[in-house]
Amino acid sequence: MSGLISTDVRRIATAEPVSPPERVSKLATPLTTPSRVDDIESRLVTAIALGEYLPGSRLPAERELAAALGTGRESVRQALARLVERGLLRTQRGRGGGSFVQDTIPTASADIVARELSDRWESLRENVIAVSLLQGTVAEAAADNRTEADMAVMRAHVIAYRDAPTGIASQQADSRLHLSIMAAAHNSALRDVLLQLESRVSLAAPTHIWGDLETMSVMEPRAAREHDALVEAICAGRRADAGAIARAHALIDIEVIEDIRRRAGN
Repeated sequence: MSGLISTDVRRIATAEPVSPPERVSKLATPLTTPSRVDDIESRLVTAIALGEYLPGSRLPAERELAAALGTGRESVRQALARLVERGLLRTQRGRGGGSFVQDTIPTASADIVARELSDRWESLRENVIAVSLLQGTVAEAAADNRTEADMAVMRAHVIAYRDAPTGIASQQADSRLHLSIMAAAHNSALRDVLLQLESRVSLAAPTHIWGDLETMSVMEPRAAREHDALVEAICAGRRADAGAIARAHALIDIEVIEDIRRRAGN
């Protein structure tokens, strides 16, 4: 874990509970036969390993996953069944049911994660860099266009993130903060492009990858400091500072991916 997270800074966003625009696919390219179910299984196993979906969280419905992965529901259903067999998911029927990430994640899928991240590494790296650049642009626009109401919302989300328990609550508070920054930019075109780019990194976008317990112990307090600096730069109208902080902040994702990839390969 040493050297996992440097002195960069993290993420972006729009308003409060804002629903992101529909996306045709969250992968750079659709999954293809003949190993469609294998590919989906690998992608979902890796999404859990990266903390796109944390222990205790519910995965999207089969229909949503199929649309995100550019595949059919039956292939998704078979892949989910495999994850249940692997002990990564549990299913719950009835109201409020679905597929939930197990609280204790087995380590037996490390080979799948290492292979998936190796195969996707260049694409992931390019997309995170693109997200970083665009997050900087959004932060600059927020510094130019924020209103008093925007500033109050962003500052409230900074406090909510700092006060949130580790894990899912922290991850969700982070998403709300970055969505509020997107909203403060008052540019829906920038927001939509950014959300599309983020969805190429994380299936759960606009929720960001969150790593595992080891990663979170370093990343979450660092992100809190960077959130403070980012929001204060935006509120003070320091557009150059806001852009630089946001661009560096986004690169945490690469560090988290690199760390998970390294440990999965050991």
